[in-house]
Amino acid sequence: MELKVNQTVIKIVKGDITAFTTDAIVNASNNHLWMGGGVAGAIKHAGGKVIEEEAVRLGPIPIGEAVITGAGKLKAKYVIHAAGMGQDLQTDAEKIALATRNSLHRAKQYHLSSIAFPAIGTGVGGFSAGSAAEVMVQEAINHAKQDTSLTEIIFVLYDNRTYTSFLRVFEQFQK
Repeated sequence: MELKVNQTVIKIVKGDITAFTTDAIVNASNNHLWMGGGVAGAIKHAGGKVIEEEAVRLGPIPIGEAVITGAGKLKAKYVIHAAGMGQDLQTDAEKIALATRNSLHRAKQYHLSSIAFPAIGTGVGGFSAGSAAEVMVQEAINHAKQDTSLTEIIFVLYDNRTYTSFLRVFEQFQK
């Protein structure tokens, strides 16, 4: 499913974010940028420990901030580490919105044309997929309405529950 906003196409797909060939993939991170389990663990496993080593050198960062690193062995060129939570592993809509917004700003800063997001905060952060979708899709639409280098923003959801939640929210934005 996709939505076009100005020159940017926003998509919802089911899949493995580590396999995407976008300019950047987003890592749902904590503010110390350690890559343990969930999306971060999958990115480290697929792309190599070098991604975590580079990220940790840039941290800690404020919750809601985002930094960019190389992508190791991944197909993407970069990994944008979005700190959607702190060491307490707690998150909320405001932190997720800020992490999404700052990831989009990093993409623009680096003149990237495509970015792939996971559902930030819905794993160890325990935030509901539907609520994360509302915040993240709105941030993507807001960003696409501005001057941006991004022509493609993809939300890549790994499991059926999260994918379905994002689809339901995405359909509301298409009306």
